[in-house]
Amino acid sequence: MNEMKTALPLIEMKGGTEKPKFIEPKMVVIPEGDFLMGSVGGAPNETPIHRVWVNAFAIAKYPVTNREYKLFMHMTGHPPPRFWGNPKFQEDYQPVVGPSWYDAVAYCEWLRDLTCKGYRLPSEGEREKAARGGLQGCEYPWGDELPHDHLGGRNAPHFLIGTDGPNGYGLYNTSEGVHEWCADWYDAAYYNISPTRNPKGPKYGNRRVARGGSWRHRIRFARCAARSSLAPDKQFSDFGFRCALTID
Repeated sequence: MNEMKTALPLIEMKGGTEKPKFIEPKMVVIPEGDFLMGSVGGAPNETPIHRVWVNAFAIAKYPVTNREYKLFMHMTGHPPPRFWGNPKFQEDYQPVVGPSWYDAVAYCEWLRDLTCKGYRLPSEGEREKAARGGLQGCEYPWGDELPHDHLGGRNAPHFLIGTDGPNGYGLYNTSEGVHEWCADWYDAAYYNISPTRNPKGPKYGNRRVARGGSWRHRIRFARCAARSSLAPDKQFSDFGFRCALTID
């Protein structure tokens, strides 16, 4: 595991005016290489299993939190997501819930402009490789068995970042918490035509890919290969995101 050094919180001073602190996420470098993407025991949209090569990239250890998203809104004037201020979701270290895909992209672009680094959403292939943590052929980031407390529900979320993990790459909450937006358009049959190197999804679509588990689901942990999707303008209380970073 190779964790990237990140910038300390900054305070910019212009004309004696103090600006809010900016937090750069803790990133982990995922090494280049191939892995088996998909599953034979899951949903039809996870087949066929196919070997995919992914270039080295970095991805955040945790989903974006309320604390981080609050700074983004304060510094940019971006409107809050749908569930902002709901007592169920207001803890600083809960993943932010309710951003649309467009909101998630705007956040990554804000980080990119602040840091001059290639922040973005992960591709679906990158997100699955990262979730697997280097394990081959396992259902979950830790193996094949669900934990004894795997049942969720439709009440309040009882999670903070860091409650699920780390996996073999040192990442947290890759299978539990919130569905995380990915960059790709969604196509249920995409694996039949997916390229073997750095797949980016179809060129067009109506829904964007999401990966990871949901606190609202009866079984809140997601298998590494499980695929979900949503129209990019939708805002659900079990959707969030984490940042990826292009490595030149």
